[in-house]
Amino acid sequence: MGEEERSGNRIKTGGEVDAGAIFVLKSKGTWWHCGFHLTTSIVAPPLLSLPYAFKFLGWATGISCLVGGAAVTFYSYTLLSLTLQHHASLGHRYLRFRDMAHHILGPKWGRYYVGPIQMAVCYGVVIANALLGGQCLKAMYLVMEPNGEMKLFEFVILFGGLLLVLAQIPSFHSLRHINFFSLVLCLLYSALAAAASIIIGNKSNGPEKDYAIVGDKETQVFGIFNAMAIIATTYGNGIIPEIQATLAAPVKGKMFKGLCMCYTVVIVTFFVVAISGYWAFGNQANGLIFTNFLNPETNHYLVPTWFIFLINLFTVLQLSAVAVTR
Repeated sequence: MGEEERSGNRIKTGGEVDAGAIFVLKSKGTWWHCGFHLTTSIVAPPLLSLPYAFKFLGWATGISCLVGGAAVTFYSYTLLSLTLQHHASLGHRYLRFRDMAHHILGPKWGRYYVGPIQMAVCYGVVIANALLGGQCLKAMYLVMEPNGEMKLFEFVILFGGLLLVLAQIPSFHSLRHINFFSLVLCLLYSALAAAASIIIGNKSNGPEKDYAIVGDKETQVFGIFNAMAIIATTYGNGIIPEIQATLAAPVKGKMFKGLCMCYTVVIVTFFVVAISGYWAFGNQANGLIFTNFLNPETNHYLVPTWFIFLINLFTVLQLSAVAVTR
């Protein structure tokens, strides 16, 4: 059994201290470091898809789902944190979801059932972030060079190179400064996206506001499932065991403060972007809200190009922190 020396006490970690455990075992973090990590693991550029989710739900259901998602995930993350804290007080410290699965399901199920699922989620997140990062880099490039000939795959390779460099960071605790920067960035691009939506929504030649849910019955049903998946995914990926493992003893109360910090940012960003974007574009909202800032008829942006450049720049920078954290 792996053991960790902390404050003169030897605490069982519940498994071998392999490279993955060492990555999270540098337990020197404070509650605000925890808040930075939690915010980066939950608040990510997919929140720019929330107006698109509202397109299938409407005002009342959309806001209700956002409120419900916040309440359910905050409660479940808090409960998970308290459970981990309880087991740590009994001398069994679980550093990762893998360690929890080993304890609950046994060594075989924990490794061969939970392990592949976790690997698939991590793989999907990294691939999706690399693709979105490449798209944002290309959007920045086209702002500066409207007739540029560089292809999307070239930007994906550039962004992947950035992720490869950041992946060399030696421990989770070392991400605290990057994740603080990430928290600031998510506030900045959310504010810019909301401001652009409000500017466009107030223009006399802006898009016509129509909040009716379009499509036949089958389309609407599938749209509801799509919207629910978007909202659930946006609130997901809180890596509670790994983040709690970075906290310095005593851990009691620190995770809750970190979650409160995180969900303050969640409420500000999610609700502001969702409400302003849906108000401005209604059922014309696209998958990512900043694609609505381009007029398809004239192929010109409805806001100054520096808005578009900054939104994509902040999104790229935060995506890199999100991919490394998750």
